[in-house]
Parts: sequence; structure tokens; C-alpha cells
Amino acid sequence: MLGPAVLGGGVLVVLVIGSWLFKRVRGGSASERQSRERHNEAQERDPPVDIGDVEEIAITEFTDHHSGERQAVGKVEGFVLFVEDVPDACETTDVIRVKVLSFNRGHTSATATFLERA
Repeated sequence: MLGPAVLGGGVLVVLVIGSWLFKRVRGGSASERQSRERHNEAQERDPPVDIGDVEEIAITEFTDHHSGERQAVGKVEGFVLFVEDVPDACETTDVIRVKVLSFNRGHTSATATFLERA
């Protein structure tokens, strides 16, 4: 006969494995699923910008590029632009004019350079 500690440990292991399997089958949290769906949609559509286009965008946030450089993030029709060379005086919600330089590998985002405040 198994002791209560062994039974309790077995139940705990089954619950942990069961919850992990449930999460894998279900696909993660609602925000993870939404993010994955938006990423898949972005890969299937043509970008709303071309290289060389000049666009006006609102800065939604700042991020640190892997090079250590601060970049502004903005969107054109939901399409993400990472903007280089943004002056330190710029803040989120500022509207800026940018020039599109290149696309990422999957054309799901682009790199742009700061031109001026709009």
C-alpha cells in the first residue's frame, strides 16, 4: 500500500504535467495567442510602406536595439517601424517624420531614420 506522501507527490506530478499539456494544446495565454495571430497576419500581407517612403508616425515607445542604441517605435497601419537616430528630446506620443530604410527578413517590420519633428 502506498503512503499518503507518495500519493500526494504522484497527484502533484500529474497536475503539473496535465497543466503543462493543457497549456501546450490550448496555445498559451490569450495575449500570446493574439500576438501570434497578429504576427502570422503580418507575414501574409504586403507592407504599407516602401523603402525610401517618408512617413509621419507617433512614437508609441522606445526600445534598446541590440547594438545598444535607443530606437523609437511607431506604426503605419499597424506595421511596426523601428526608428534610428531619434534625438533624446523626443518622447512618446511625439509625432515625427521618418524615412524607411529597410525591411526585416520577413517584411513584418522596417527600420527607418529620423528626419524631423512633424
